[in-house]
Amino acid sequence: MVTRVLVDNVSSANICPLSTLNKLKADDERIHKNNICVRGFDGGGKDSVGDIVLTIGPVEFTIEFQVLQVAVSYNLLLGRPWIHTAKVVPSTLHQMVKFEWDRQEIFVHGEDNLYVPSDAIVPFIESEDDKGPWVY
Repeated sequence: MVTRVLVDNVSSANICPLSTLNKLKADDERIHKNNICVRGFDGGGKDSVGDIVLTIGPVEFTIEFQVLQVAVSYNLLLGRPWIHTAKVVPSTLHQMVKFEWDRQEIFVHGEDNLYVPSDAIVPFIESEDDKGPWVY
């Protein structure tokens, strides 16, 4: 389980900081090298380490992320590519996303505690304190 996931309907990319992959103990061979420069809101650019496909969800979505070596205050950034793939309706006012899955409406609230059974072995990754101005 990954905490501090930012949903940004302005971002044209899904971003996964390299530090998140390291915490997930993801194999570096899963990162496909590319020559993409990702621009931040301030106009500055950062070269991508590569891209990786991850499965995320409370419902499983297979999504491509740009891997960046940046210090940020989130563990994953879900941008328009994920929003469109998942057909999600994000609400910044209500701090939640809503989507349909298997003929049901699914609501994911940003600040709610998730129930995790105590006997389950679930990796849990927390973000460290705010590390910089990089928001994509």
